[in-house]
Amino acid sequence: METVRVVSQGGIARITLNRPEVRNAFNETLIRELTRAFGELGPEVRVVILTGEGKAFCAGADLKWMQESVSLGDAGNAADAAAMATVFRQIDETPRAVICRLNGPAIGGGLGLVAACDLVVTIDSVKFAFSEVRLGVVPAVISPFVLRRLGPARARRWFVTGELFGADEGRRIGLVDEVAPAEQLDAVIEGITKAVLRAGPRAVDAAKRLVREVEAADSEAVHERTAALIASLRVGAEGQEGLRAFLEKREPRWP
Repeated sequence: METVRVVSQGGIARITLNRPEVRNAFNETLIRELTRAFGELGPEVRVVILTGEGKAFCAGADLKWMQESVSLGDAGNAADAAAMATVFRQIDETPRAVICRLNGPAIGGGLGLVAACDLVVTIDSVKFAFSEVRLGVVPAVISPFVLRRLGPARARRWFVTGELFGADEGRRIGLVDEVAPAEQLDAVIEGITKAVLRAGPRAVDAAKRLVREVEAADSEAVHERTAALIASLRVGAEGQEGLRAFLEKREPRWP
C-alpha cells in the first residue's frame, strides 16, 4: 500500500499512517487503504497499534483533497463522508483491542481516529484541535465517536472554538487515557498490550460490543442483553478455561 504501512508479528499489528510529508493528512487513497488494512487483519491479530509516521499523527483532511471537494457536489461529498465514516466504524467495531499511539498532533478528522480507538496513549507535547469551525464546517462524521469519549458538554466546548489544547487537557476531558514523555511512549504501550494479550480474545470482542450495545439500548433491553451475555460467556469454552485457570492459579490457555 502507498499511504498505510502494516507490520504484524506475535498477535500484534502495527498500522502506520504513512504520509509524513503532509502530516499524515487524509485523502481518498489513505481512507481507502486504511479501510483495507483493518479489513485484512488476520484472526491471529489480537492487538492493533495505530500510529503516524514522522512528527504528526494525523493533521485531518489534506488541503488538496479539501480543494477538490468544493467541486464534487452533494453526491460526491456524501460519498467521501461515508468512506471516512466506514474507517471509524471499522476501528470501533474490530474484535481486537486498538491502541492509538499518538506520536504527534491530531487535528480535525484525525481526532476521529483517536476517538474510535479503545485506548489512547500520547506523548506529553501533543496538540489537538477540532478545527473544522475555523473552515466554516463542523466535525460531523467524527462526532459519534468523539461524543462517546468526551460527552456533550466537553465536546461543545472544543467544537465551537476550534482552539488548540494539549495532552493534559486531553486527558482531563477523556480524549486520551495515558500521557507519557516521548521516550517512554512505547514502554507504556507495551505494558497495555501485554495486559490485553492476557485476556481472552473472545472476551475482548464481547467487552467492546457490550459497551456499544449498552450505550445504545434502552434500560429493559440492557438488562436482558447483559444477563444473556454473561450467561453465554460463562458456559463457553473461553469462560470455562478462564475460571479453571483462576482456580488452579495458572495462566489461561485460551482455546
